[in-house]
Amino acid sequence: MFASAVAQAADITIRNPQIAAGEDGYVLSADFNINLNARLEEVVAKGVTLYFVVDFELTRARWYWLDEQVISRSQTLQLSYHALTRQYRLSSGALHQGFATLDEALRILSRLRNWQVLDKASLASGQTYLAAVRMRLDLTQMPKTFQVNALANRDWNLTSEWARWNFGPGDLASPAGSPPTAGDGK
Repeated sequence: MFASAVAQAADITIRNPQIAAGEDGYVLSADFNINLNARLEEVVAKGVTLYFVVDFELTRARWYWLDEQVISRSQTLQLSYHALTRQYRLSSGALHQGFATLDEALRILSRLRNWQVLDKASLASGQTYLAAVRMRLDLTQMPKTFQVNALANRDWNLTSEWARWNFGPGDLASPAGSPPTAGDGK
């Protein structure tokens, strides 16, 4: 009985977050392990769109005042099922991609690649920054009837911990010797 309760738990965990230099600035890549419970799978299969938000923050520590928030960005990804085409659909802005199964859609959703989060000019060389990323299910974008149900039910609470790591403009990725730490932070 205990094993089935663990298998039904919905959660998101983060692995391998990295910031790398891109053509126009710095890009973020990360892998997410997304486990939906039976209720969320059923809701998607019935045509309700789930909105996943990836949040990114970059701060700089200051000894004389509160930490400076350099940038805060979010990206929304929509997961839905279309009964007419019998396909799961993953959307980001105007981009859409169809999948035959929920597992295929979740596999793509779990891989964030080359999201430009910073301009090169927005960082000072020689400074160390604290980067943080998380993924969450955004209930505020869902229909009101689902929002009310979600407030009273833990099955709908799907948020990863913040993954945090130090980043310097000369760094190409998170240091191999110091893995990112997870914590709820705020």
